[in-house]
Amino acid sequence: MIKRVELTQRVRKALSRSRVVALIGPRQCGKTTLAREFVSPDSHNYFDLEDPLSLARLNEPMTALKDLKGLIVIDEVHRSPDLYTVLRVLADRRPLPARFLLLGSASSELLRQTSESLAGRLETITMGGFSISEVGVKSHSRHWLRGSFPLSCLAKNDKDSLAWRKNFIQTFLERDVPQFGLRVPATTLLRFWTMLAHYNGQIWNAAEPARSLGISESSARRYADLLADLLMVRQLQPWHTNLKKRQVKAPKIYIRDTGLLHLLLGIRDENDLLSNPKCGASWEGYVIEETIKALEPDEAYFWATHAGAEIDLVMVKDGRLLGVECKRVDAPRLTPSMRIARDELRLEQIAVIYPGSRRYSLADGVSAVPFQAIVEGGKGIFQ
Repeated sequence: MIKRVELTQRVRKALSRSRVVALIGPRQCGKTTLAREFVSPDSHNYFDLEDPLSLARLNEPMTALKDLKGLIVIDEVHRSPDLYTVLRVLADRRPLPARFLLLGSASSELLRQTSESLAGRLETITMGGFSISEVGVKSHSRHWLRGSFPLSCLAKNDKDSLAWRKNFIQTFLERDVPQFGLRVPATTLLRFWTMLAHYNGQIWNAAEPARSLGISESSARRYADLLADLLMVRQLQPWHTNLKKRQVKAPKIYIRDTGLLHLLLGIRDENDLLSNPKCGASWEGYVIEETIKALEPDEAYFWATHAGAEIDLVMVKDGRLLGVECKRVDAPRLTPSMRIARDELRLEQIAVIYPGSRRYSLADGVSAVPFQAIVEGGKGIFQ
């Protein structure tokens, strides 16, 4: 059992200052386990909207909730959007007898509904699976191969982990996706998701997947947007600045969890991964996700020009403009792209993150940084 100390502290701090806290993340990422650190599932203050008993108790939500005190947890809250108006009334009471922790699968619809109904009362925390700081650098290879979902990452062996991921994808496509209004056969969406896996780390263009599936480009974009809303896919948007160079304006696409990426690519174990032509793209996505988890930037982008200059990640953090380049090589060197990105974007620092163990300077403001520095967060990556 891995204790998620920093995330627990974030939730506790949010509950101390906000009347309602929404903990948003994909299925099986550990939301329920974390919530049980605060309220026992046997408590009258715990409601799981996938449990018929909890649904029956909330048949009259005002009656069920108004007399409860302390912290109230409502799991799978997206299943009952009508609750938000009741929660608004309960959260406005003075003095306030109870606070609410809402758990839900991420979706733009859920976030829209909660923000509209609970404006000024709600604080949102987005979570994913285990970060590298939680599992430890020594488990880096396993974490990269199996991904961050707890039951996949902590499986007894790679075969069990692979079986869990297969079942997860099947359940996700057949049961979860239809809840969010996308009426499309699971086999079609699986083919689309597999196509996205082959695009991992590339500029996203809906035209080719649309032609392959015999659907419109707008449908392909809608499928990709839904997978992004559900935190399965990251569409990394391009950074724009006033330059004479022609800049790329389409997003890059990444499968956020490398375990799911590897399953979709047919990668079963570490030997398969290291010999696969998509190994470099997998490493790039893995480093980007872990860097974003560690730094929690205010904004995250990539930057590229049609002439070939690019940088994998551009972040705004506390007013600083920072860059990250991901290189799976033994000893990174300064490239023309890094120099152009530093000068044209006026980046304060560029960290070239690689699998080695030694930090060294490549140029003014550009450093080779070991992957293990991510564990230390911003202070470890940018010094």
